[in-house]
Amino acid sequence: IDMANHVGINEEGNVAFEYFGNGYSLSTTKEMERAKEVRISYGPRSNDILLQQYGFVESDNVHDVYVMPPLREWDIQALEDACGRKFQPGRLEKLDRAGLLGGTSLSVDDGDETEIYQEGSANRGRGVVITRATGIDPAIMTALRVLVSSDEEWNAAGEAVGNFVTENSGGKENERLARLVAQKALELELEGKETTLDDDQKLLNNMYDDSTQWSNADILAVQFRIEKKKLLEETIFSFSLL
Repeated sequence: IDMANHVGINEEGNVAFEYFGNGYSLSTTKEMERAKEVRISYGPRSNDILLQQYGFVESDNVHDVYVMPPLREWDIQALEDACGRKFQPGRLEKLDRAGLLGGTSLSVDDGDETEIYQEGSANRGRGVVITRATGIDPAIMTALRVLVSSDEEWNAAGEAVGNFVTENSGGKENERLARLVAQKALELELEGKETTLDDDQKLLNNMYDDSTQWSNADILAVQFRIEKKKLLEETIFSFSLL
């Protein structure tokens, strides 16, 4: 069983504890061709956890996450320019009281550090969680609808953050601008990297061509950042569809 490799979805094998045999069994979940690898799932693990605990990175990991700085550290001026609206101080104060602006990226909370990588985690203390499965944290989309809201939209919602939770809850134009701001924030995050995704992919290919010059840790580091940039690019693209 220890020799079975991991795959995030569509695994061919299943591990079970056999009570009467006092041991574990590995069985196939589908008919397999002779000499074909049987993989199992180690669970819904992000690449952060796979790298830390198992020493590898899964390409296109469906359970992968990316953690951006908290909303209070985003470039507000750039986001205002992107949507053509000013974010009103009163809205920012409401979001701060609701905990939706987050803490600071340097803050450290007590408890299990792996918690921030769990899908669906609001992660208010550290940053904005993006998952391949669900995209940007829905709580952040609520905050962005509030931030981009006009006085008319804000008053129509009763000046309540909770009335901006669902898609189009602030109106179609409000939703369009919130998505535009989210897309811009993601683009700024990607542009802030020292290398582009294309740069990293070319570097990784060179590493494979001359693996004697690179350590396994070097290769894993490049694989890891490629996967994070791919996740950012996919999320950016999803916001450009509508």
